[in-house]
Amino acid sequence: MKVSCLQENLKHGLSIVSHAVAAKSTLPVLSNILFTTEPGRLRLQATNLEIGITHWIGAKVEQEGAVTIPAKLLSDFVGNLPNDKVELTLDERTQTVHLRCARSEANIKGIEADEFPSIPVVETDQPTVRIAPGDLRAAIEQVAFAAASDDTRPVLAGVLFKLQDTTATLAATDGFRLAVKTLELREPASMAQEVIVPARALTELARILGDDDEAVEISITPSGGQILFHTANTNLVSRLIDGKFPDYARIIPKQYATRAVLDRAAFIQNARQASVFATSSANITKLTLEPGGEWGPGRLTLSANAAEVGDNKSELEGQVDGEGGQIALNIKFLQDALNAIATKQIAFEMQTPSTPGVFRPVGDDSLLIIVMPMTVR
Repeated sequence: MKVSCLQENLKHGLSIVSHAVAAKSTLPVLSNILFTTEPGRLRLQATNLEIGITHWIGAKVEQEGAVTIPAKLLSDFVGNLPNDKVELTLDERTQTVHLRCARSEANIKGIEADEFPSIPVVETDQPTVRIAPGDLRAAIEQVAFAAASDDTRPVLAGVLFKLQDTTATLAATDGFRLAVKTLELREPASMAQEVIVPARALTELARILGDDDEAVEISITPSGGQILFHTANTNLVSRLIDGKFPDYARIIPKQYATRAVLDRAAFIQNARQASVFATSSANITKLTLEPGGEWGPGRLTLSANAAEVGDNKSELEGQVDGEGGQIALNIKFLQDALNAIATKQIAFEMQTPSTPGVFRPVGDDSLLIIVMPMTVR
């Protein structure tokens, strides 16, 4: 193999596929990136056996070939090279790659390409659905945080991906909170589908999606075992989680006793203050809503009390309608909910101290976040 490409293109490609490199594995080759020449371009691939990422960069191919190269070593070295042409030459006998860029060069020992596991290919002529990259990335960032971080219950570590006509719904829950986002599609999905995608796979996808990409083509295998996200130069394929997603609709409150419309930036700042004390008291923070009088605004009070550290209280004015009341929430879950909403104002709804708190962006009905209350003695 003998190939040359620009350092900035190689660096960018390595940063994309490195997200799929296995952090710890009994197979040394999974710590490597597979390089394969194609006419006029170089294909980079990495997999951790759960997700696989393929990225193509433009290159001048003088001699065809394939090899796997240690991901971290290569990324660190290429990242410190000048923005110039990089030449890669493989010695097939020793599986050593010689890199040359300007006045710098290095020899890196690789592993034969045959040892690299094959990344599944989703064979389909027609993608199931197309979604604008900016819309998909925003939806993932507004939902994936609510998925479980461990695999104790695999279904909860995934995001429900539901397609119906011209609507795509993403939902995630870890049992303590729920996030639901609805996207309006420019064209209808080719078929109605409901699958569970690992949240980690979607998080990696959000990192590599650019606003200048064309619509992301999403294809689901007929067997329902894998899903492929395809952009102009990148493919991400992930296994799907087998199981039934919880019926989240039944826990969404149909009404509220108190509703507050609050400034998002001020709400985030007050929550940040409360977190200083709440982290020392099981992450508990209390939200107290007081309706406004005839001439004055309503008020939200955030308070946290850590017996061995101290306590704090901060107030936030806003429009408060209804009975008023108090609810205790996990401060981390509260902050995650606030950070997932992009509008300047946030609507917070509640019924009683023992029912969920509901967060919505004002003026946007496509997002709903629910946080379960904590019990305070």
